[in-house]
Amino acid sequence: MKQERWPGLIFAGVLLFFYVPMVVVVANSFNASRFGTRWQGFTFDWYAKLFADRGIWDAFVNTLIVGGAASLAAVVLGTLSALCLHRARGFLLRFKFGLVYLPLAVPDILMGISLLLMFVMVRVELGFTTIILAHGCFCTSYVAMVVLARLQDFDFSTMEAARDLGASPVQAGLRVLFPQLAPGIFSGALLAFSLSVDDYVITFFVAGPGATTLPLRVYSMIKHGAPPLINALSTLILAATFLLVGLALRFRNKEHTP
Repeated sequence: MKQERWPGLIFAGVLLFFYVPMVVVVANSFNASRFGTRWQGFTFDWYAKLFADRGIWDAFVNTLIVGGAASLAAVVLGTLSALCLHRARGFLLRFKFGLVYLPLAVPDILMGISLLLMFVMVRVELGFTTIILAHGCFCTSYVAMVVLARLQDFDFSTMEAARDLGASPVQAGLRVLFPQLAPGIFSGALLAFSLSVDDYVITFFVAGPGATTLPLRVYSMIKHGAPPLINALSTLILAATFLLVGLALRFRNKEHTP
């Protein structure tokens, strides 16, 4: 009986490790204390100051634009890469897989330095364009892996059947292949967007003057001593995340309900 309790205790410990820091952040976002060392009363002042800080919201909009553009590029390139890898044959197949897997294993700081040197070498001015290119570069590999996993279960005989019934290659791709790959493509797009929004290291190297994303802005706020605003911002992001996850689960449950 005691042995059966250990998995539950370990699971509870893992949950506490993950969620207790989030609870502390949320609680301190309503704490009147500037540094959160002790409770000094309930307040909404930090949220009022957060909404009045135009620099944060400009960085937030920049982050959404960069994430959307990088995700779109990654979805197109990653899906095409997955299709090529799935149908590819020959001795170069492992080499091609290695090229796609490599960005997943390379440390962010090394990729950031490499991209910076490349942009400087080709004389591309650092800014939002270089951030989008850099994010699209490493996000493509993640999308390719997600779509490739979806392709493993796809029956290509349905494509051949569609061709036999008179469909052109484009029609067979749009009406047969794409609907089957759509969940994987959508999942890859969400993964790419979340990775782009969250990235700091690579963005730090390839961002030029004035090209500020939310992670760069938050780090700058930490250096200048504004933890209450960061707590309030983190609480809003957590609330939005839980809301989106809840809506996604509810939508999935409706689809599976007979």
